Amino acid sequence: MAKFFEVIEFFDETGDEIAHRIPETGSGETQLGSQLVVRENQYAVFFRDGKALDSFGPGRHTLTTLNLPLIRRIIGAAFDGKSPFRVEVYYVNGKVFTNSKWGTQEPIPFRDTELHMVRLRAFGTYSERVIEPQLFINKAVGTQGIYRRNEIEDFLRTIIIARLTDFLGENLKSIFDLPQHYDEVAAGTKARIHDDFSKYGLELVDFYINAITPPPDVQEMIDQRSGMGAVGDLGKFTQFSAARALRDAAQQGGGGEGGGAGTAGAGLGLGAGLGMGMMMPGMISQAYGQTGGPQIKCSKCGGLNPATAKFCSACGEKLEMEMINCPKCNQPVLKGSKFCSNCGASLAPKLIKCSKCGMDVPEGTKFCPNCGNNLAVSDKPKEEPKKES
Repeated sequence: MAKFFEVIEFFDETGDEIAHRIPETGSGETQLGSQLVVRENQYAVFFRDGKALDSFGPGRHTLTTLNLPLIRRIIGAAFDGKSPFRVEVYYVNGKVFTNSKWGTQEPIPFRDTELHMVRLRAFGTYSERVIEPQLFINKAVGTQGIYRRNEIEDFLRTIIIARLTDFLGENLKSIFDLPQHYDEVAAGTKARIHDDFSKYGLELVDFYINAITPPPDVQEMIDQRSGMGAVGDLGKFTQFSAARALRDAAQQGGGGEGGGAGTAGAGLGLGAGLGMGMMMPGMISQAYGQTGGPQIKCSKCGGLNPATAKFCSACGEKLEMEMINCPKCNQPVLKGSKFCSNCGASLAPKLIKCSKCGMDVPEGTKFCPNCGNNLAVSDKPKEEPKKES
C-alpha cells in the first residue's frame, strides 16, 4: 500500500548516497499543502506520474499550485484541488564528493622522444558534485531507489583515463619532463573532462595527478643510466673499485697463523691488482676499438663507442649519429663507414700525389700538408704550345 506523506524529508547517514528516492519502492500519496524540507546540501526533484514537475532548493516548501503550476491542470476540477495524488521525490546530494580515486588498470602506450615506446601508469584523485539535479536523475539515476557514488565513479574513471591519454599524446615529448609539468597536465586534462561531466549534470571540482610512472623494468634501466652519469670517468672508477677490493682482501688475509705469508701474498695481490686497475681502461677501450665498423665519439667525455650504441658506455650521455651523403647515390650513410650501405660504393677518399714531394693527399686538397705546394696550380695540365703553320 502506498504511503501518505504530509512532511517529506531525507537524511543521508552514510554520506555516500548521491540520490535517494522517497519512497524507495513504488510511489507515495500526498496532497496540496504538504511540506517538503530540503537542506543546504540537497536538491529535491518532484515527480508526479513519472514526470519531473519541478526542482526545489534549500528550505521548507509547501506544495501548492503556486510552486507546482502544472498540477493545476493535472488534478482537474473534479477533485476541487484537495484530493491526494501519487508522487515521488528524489533527494539529490549536492555536496562535493572528495578523495575519489582514478588510475590506469592497463599501462598506456606512449611514444617518448628519448626512450622511444614506453608504457605508463598514472594515478591520482579527483572530486565531483551534482550541479543539475534533474538532468542527473534523468541521465544517470533513472528509477533506482538509492544511487551511490561508487556506481558512477567507475564510469567517470574511464573518461578521465581517455582524456589524460589524449592530452599526453598531444603535448608531452618525454617522461623526463613530466615532474615539472604535473600542474599543467592536470589543468589541461581537467578542461577536456569538463564537457563529459556536464552531460550528466556533474561538475569536476578538483583533479590531481599523484604519479605517472613507467614499468619497474624501465625504471631500473633509468636508475642504471643515472648511476653511469654519476660515475663520470669510467677508467678512474675502475681503478678505484679494484684498489678498494684488493685492499679489503689484504686486510682479511693478514691475520691468524702464517700471517707473514698471508701479508706477503696480499701485498703481491695488491700490486697486481693495482696494475690491473691501471690496465682496465685501456683494455675496455681496445675492446670497443676491436669490434670493427664505424664508431661514435661521445661529445661529453670523448670516449669511443660502437656506431649502434645509443648511450655512451663511459658516462651515459646520449649519442648522436653523424651522417654523410654517399658521393655516388647521395643516400645518407653513417660517418666513418668504408662502404655505402645502399649502393656499395667505396667511401674512402681518392688520393693524388703531390707533384713536388710525392706525398699522397686527398683529392681536392688545395695545398700539400707536407711541403706546402699549391696543388690547385701544379696539378693543372700544362697547355701544349700551338704549332705555327
